[in-house]
Formats: sequence, structure tokens, C-alpha cells
Amino acid sequence: MKDRYAKLVGEHNRLFADFNENLQEQVLGFTRDLIECFNSGHKFLLLGNGGSSADAQHFSAELMGRFKKERPSLPAYALTTNSSLLTALSNDYDFTQVFSRQLLGIVKKGDLVLGISTSGNAENVIEAFKAAKQQGASTCLLTGSKGGRAGKIADRAILIPSDNTPRIQEAHIFVIHTVCELLEEEMFGERI
Repeated sequence: MKDRYAKLVGEHNRLFADFNENLQEQVLGFTRDLIECFNSGHKFLLLGNGGSSADAQHFSAELMGRFKKERPSLPAYALTTNSSLLTALSNDYDFTQVFSRQLLGIVKKGDLVLGISTSGNAENVIEAFKAAKQQGASTCLLTGSKGGRAGKIADRAILIPSDNTPRIQEAHIFVIHTVCELLEEEMFGERI
């Protein structure tokens, strides 16, 4: 068990060594997009499946509540929280439409949609991006190294350089926390 533990820590450390050099511009670019979205009076809509659904809810909570600073609430909505709506859309349409149908009702030009998918191949994330673009919203994908099919249609993609789902998910939380901290400093640093 000790050897396995050391191997897991080594995998994590190697992945995070890539962050400063290879992911800096992706993360900073997304942070700038999100600041522009909020400063322009638009919404941030988040979605994903399984652990990525939990990450979408976590990110939304950090922005609507607070991360480190007392500041105004920001309009960040996880589309993963209404179980009645999710099951109705899955039943009445199909599961690939659970996010796109919601977006067609609420997303507007200037809004920003974040899809979180370790593979980038989740059909409901792909359909959500198509709906968002149809409505004039911008899209960003937080994903693994290949980006999948969703990465090909997203306006921006943050590609974690790994194909190992647990390591990708660890990196997603780091990206979420980093964006929250940078955003609070840029938007509210001197005003709080």
C-alpha cells in the first residue's frame, strides 16, 4: 500500500508541475472571460455529469456566496441541481437534452457556459454547447488532455494534461479555486 500511495502522490505532483508553464494562459484567459461576463451584467451557467456535476455546483457556490472575500454575489448557476427538471427532461426528451433544453430557456447573448467533462465526450455537454452557441453565448470546456468532441466546438478549452480521471478531477478543483481567487482580487480587491 505504501508503494501505491507514493505512486499516486507522484502522479499528482507531476501533473501539477505542468500547471505554471502549460496551463497558465488557458486559466488566465478563462478568468478574463468570466470577469468580462460579470462586468457586462451577464450570467455564468455551469454543467457536468457525476463528479463534474458536483464541481459545477461547487464553483457556483463559491461565486454566489464567497470564496475568500466578503463581496457581492455573482450570477453563477449550476444546471445540475433541479432533480425534478433533470428527470422530466430525461424522460420527456432524453438525457442528452437535460442541459441544452435549460439553456434554450435562459441563456442569452453575452452569457458564459462552462461544461465540465473529464473526457470532453459527454453528449449532453456537446448538446449544451450547441444550444449556447445558437443563443449567442460563449462556451468553455474544463476537461482532460484530449478535449474530446466538446473541445472541438468550445470557444475556449482548459485541457488538463492527463487521461487519468482522478488526477483530472483534482486539477479541475485547483482550476476552480484559482479562478475564484484571481477573480475576487481583480473584481473586488480594493473595493472590499
